[in-house]
Amino acid sequence: MYNVIDYLEKSAEKYGEKTAVIEEEKKVTYSELMKFSKSVGSYFVGQSVFNKPIVIFMDKGVDTLISFFGAVYAGCFYSLVNPEFPANRIEQIKNTINSDYVITDSAYVDLAKEYFPELTVLDVKKLKTHRINERGIAAVKEKHIDYDPLYVNFTSGSTGVPKGVVISHRSVIDFIDKFTELFGFVTDDIIANQAPFDFDVSVKDIYSAIKVGATLVIVPKKFFSNPVALLDYLCDNAVTSLIWAVSALCLITTFHALDYKVPTQVNKVIFSGEVMPLKHLNIWMKHLPNAMFVNVYGPTEITCNCTYHIIDKNRTYEDRIPIGKPFPNERVVLLDDDGKELSGRKKVGEICVIGTPLALGYYNNKEQTEKSFTADVNQQNFPQTVYHTGDLGFYNNDGELVFNGRKDFQIKYKGHRIELEEIDKAMTECEGVVRSCAIFEPIKEKLYGFYIGDITKQELRQKLGEVLPEYMIPTPLIKKDEFPITKNGKIDRKKLMEEK
Repeated sequence: MYNVIDYLEKSAEKYGEKTAVIEEEKKVTYSELMKFSKSVGSYFVGQSVFNKPIVIFMDKGVDTLISFFGAVYAGCFYSLVNPEFPANRIEQIKNTINSDYVITDSAYVDLAKEYFPELTVLDVKKLKTHRINERGIAAVKEKHIDYDPLYVNFTSGSTGVPKGVVISHRSVIDFIDKFTELFGFVTDDIIANQAPFDFDVSVKDIYSAIKVGATLVIVPKKFFSNPVALLDYLCDNAVTSLIWAVSALCLITTFHALDYKVPTQVNKVIFSGEVMPLKHLNIWMKHLPNAMFVNVYGPTEITCNCTYHIIDKNRTYEDRIPIGKPFPNERVVLLDDDGKELSGRKKVGEICVIGTPLALGYYNNKEQTEKSFTADVNQQNFPQTVYHTGDLGFYNNDGELVFNGRKDFQIKYKGHRIELEEIDKAMTECEGVVRSCAIFEPIKEKLYGFYIGDITKQELRQKLGEVLPEYMIPTPLIKKDEFPITKNGKIDRKKLMEEK
């Protein structure tokens, strides 16, 4: 298989009249999804756009997916730009991606013309009615190879400029084939999409569903500020699979929403993005005793995930939940500061990845690409690329890989080297604490501890003193009613500091 379009066409052939995607009251079958996507792609056939980017400027939804697949039918790759982004970020992405076309919907046509005045702005509603050029689409597909780009997702850059991660068809196909097989995704599954479509967690939702002919239910963003409505929506749609960020799952347990209603048909809960607090995981497992729970790990640059650990319900995980072992056809290694591979238990090194799922690099950013995707110094006989995640890890006594924080979350405080994740873990394990987040402010050399719970600051400080040395106890401790969340479902540390 060379092209993700094969997933769509095979499912349309097998399950043509089955619902492929649900967006609240809006639905589309597999046949309709393929037909509309071909119409969108046909507009671009013959316009010399092969292997060029198309910007998709709209909220996530059915028409967004049609635009994605339409771009692929045209031999292009897509990059979603969220209309809610600040104008400065949109300008930075526009300058990096350097596209000629923007696909949007009626809600954002005027805004798209304002942000992209020099580009051709197209309304997806009109593109969906374009005459299908089967011969032209076939010709495009014939010259396509699996190394061609599929999408560009933008992540934060250390210089303040977003980095566009370029992912190929080959990487997505390799990963999704293994992902769906390992965790038993089938045609009868109903996958609830939580993540934004410009965040790679959504890649698992979209392409897992399309590959096996399952139904993708797009959960509206508004429900993630209303846990009761969210649970109603999951139950009303008989959802079976949650591939969610840890913070989204913790939102439900923080507000005790599972005491209101349990989505009993859920049989798979796959989480990532942050360390899952054990008390929140236990609540989910108590309410869904027959479901499979999986901790997956990996940054955008390695196509979704590189390791996984299926939760053993007979295990306490009092130490830490491991990130586990590599997905098939991926090699995960720990490297020291000299790039040499570490072996043995408890030795901390940088988590690095080798294999087909690696991104092609950063779009229009050779310098950052060469910095993060380097030659493997442990392989002298032929060239081999290794991606440096910037995350730290070690092997536990069972040989499982354990996440040990970010390299940039290692701080020097009061003369001591400290892992902020260790403080987070200690706070969260205190009775009366629901969630926690430790943040270091280097300029003021101040260590903050934010938490949600019904425990007082004095009580928390006393409990922390029983498990942490004095220099690791945050000052001040700040109690919050809730944590701000980024659009990717992680704790928004920057906003937390602004609100302190």
